[in-house]
Amino acid sequence: MSLPLEGVRVLDLSRLLPGGFCSLLLADFGADVIKVEDTGMGDYVRWSPPYYEGADESAKSALFLALNRNKRSIRIDLKTEHGREVLLRLARDADVLLESFRPGVLDRLGVGYDVLREANPGLVICAITGYGQDGPLRERSGHDMNYLGLVGLLGLTGEPGGPPIQAAGQIADIGGGALMGAFGILAALRHRDATGAGQIVDVSMADGALSWLAMVAARHFADGTVPQRGGLELAGSLVCYRPYQCADGWVTLGALEPKFWQAWCRGVGREDLIDKQFEGPGSAAHVEVQSIFMERTRAQWEAFAGEHDCCLEPVLDLDEALSSDLVRAREMVVEHDQPGATGIVRLLGVPVKLSATPGDAGRRPGPALGEHTAEVLEAAGYSPEEITALEDSGAVAGPAGAGARGSFLS
Repeated sequence: MSLPLEGVRVLDLSRLLPGGFCSLLLADFGADVIKVEDTGMGDYVRWSPPYYEGADESAKSALFLALNRNKRSIRIDLKTEHGREVLLRLARDADVLLESFRPGVLDRLGVGYDVLREANPGLVICAITGYGQDGPLRERSGHDMNYLGLVGLLGLTGEPGGPPIQAAGQIADIGGGALMGAFGILAALRHRDATGAGQIVDVSMADGALSWLAMVAARHFADGTVPQRGGLELAGSLVCYRPYQCADGWVTLGALEPKFWQAWCRGVGREDLIDKQFEGPGSAAHVEVQSIFMERTRAQWEAFAGEHDCCLEPVLDLDEALSSDLVRAREMVVEHDQPGATGIVRLLGVPVKLSATPGDAGRRPGPALGEHTAEVLEAAGYSPEEITALEDSGAVAGPAGAGARGSFLS
């Protein structure tokens, strides 16, 4: 079965999570993603613990493998003239170039957007940065928490009077960067297919994270109210829409619509609470609801939810979630045979399900550093002698070998 992005070639110069997850989505649906790594340690995430035993030293990090299946790896030194020439030669036959450097880095290396577009006018260039290609913070360093803080999302997360609470998932990195980047690339490719012209996809993780507050911002624009932490209806300010502690853990009650709240109240024999649905934390109704939840275990509340349609589910630990019937049925955990690794490598599956051309998480294991340098260069028209000369000059490098070492914090 063919994959929908077969024939699309992506040069991925990014490192770490946002670019890695973006190109992972493309790779799982058939794009030929070539990781363009430096001739030193390559993508920093290769050296992040924990590690699988027995695998190639540069392809044994669990975090690296989670982001880099279905990709190939080459090593190029863009600080050398011949290295830059190699990148431009590869760019001529590419559809997409993805990068996550600070604005202006590629220009300083001599392979900026104008140079790349001259080499290939149809090239789609996607840049994922913290604050975008222009604006007052374009040069500023940052990470997920910084972006969430600046756009107001972090400040709205948590209980009233308490500290801001960081989410377990990287909202700005993945939701604001990787997903927006993948969408922007596909939109630009659609335009390129119609016109032949490439373009620049400018993805700011701060912009993307801010867009997650679309409904919150709409209310502020409409009435001028400044929301406060713990004061949002969908972030804990309603007794009908909150996590609750039970006898042996936690559950979530999402009975936002009146019919669901009524079903819960009638199910517990407390119709007197029906008109208390939209009261807040600390109210007498909240105290009553919390005491009711403490009367049953999590398993008992699961059974209750099976009988009463009220949007009630348990709060699972990660190991419970990964082994659940839901995750198993949706094929959201897959197994890989990573060359050299001891045992089977388990990864998360493909989150988007296409009925005719579903993604494939198992086409290729995560690559060793520089594993495909010669293969990619040969396909680009370089002779064996030219490849050897490039390696001897230091412009490119092949597999790192058993002596490869690095640090996630380098």
